[in-house]
Amino acid sequence: MNARSTLAALISAVALTALQACAVTEGQQSVGSYIDDSAITTAVKAKFVDSKQVDAGLISVETMKGNVQLSGYAKSAAEKAMAETLARQVKGVTGVSNGVQVRP
Repeated sequence: MNARSTLAALISAVALTALQACAVTEGQQSVGSYIDDSAITTAVKAKFVDSKQVDAGLISVETMKGNVQLSGYAKSAAEKAMAETLARQVKGVTGVSNGVQVRP
């Protein structure tokens, strides 16, 4: 009986440790939220590729909890503005932070 209790305690400890490692802590995203953000990032990049007004290769896109962060370079203020407009058109986007720098 003593070996059985020890084995049960060991299994419980391992299970609790594994569950704690999977827990979402403050500042982290759930798996579902991460997948949604990945889909948003992909959709924004696709809009850039389809657009003749935005150079998709020069602008980076990151998404966290629906907020899109644009960074990189644009050839004009109009291109920078168009990148933001296209990003805002994507379903699920809750905000856009446009950190793109204009470099002619």
